[in-house]
Amino acid sequence: MDEEKAVYIDPDDGLNRVMDNKKLYIKLLNKFKAETSLEDLGTALAAGNLEQAQGLAHTIKGVAANLSLLELHKQLLDLELRIKKESVQPGGLAAVERCFTHTLQAIDKVLEEYGG
Repeated sequence: MDEEKAVYIDPDDGLNRVMDNKKLYIKLLNKFKAETSLEDLGTALAAGNLEQAQGLAHTIKGVAANLSLLELHKQLLDLELRIKKESVQPGGLAAVERCFTHTLQAIDKVLEEYGG
């Protein structure tokens, strides 16, 4: 992934998904920041609990899609497919973790811009 060119968030699409309700979108972005972590996903992968890991990746992927967190959605889609194929390599979560960090930074910029 070329992190410089990646689109981490599309706030226009995100607003469209909530019928242009900026207050709701801000609330959902703040909730995502406060409540979303990759820690349980990493723990499940490390323990070899692929069913749990797949479920967690799927859930976060869905939330990312709903909030228009484009690159995170893409990365989690790829991870979920690798989990299904049981082909996650050691350190296989590292790219998703980097993307998650960049996504949180992008969310902060949107929240600053939107006054949230």
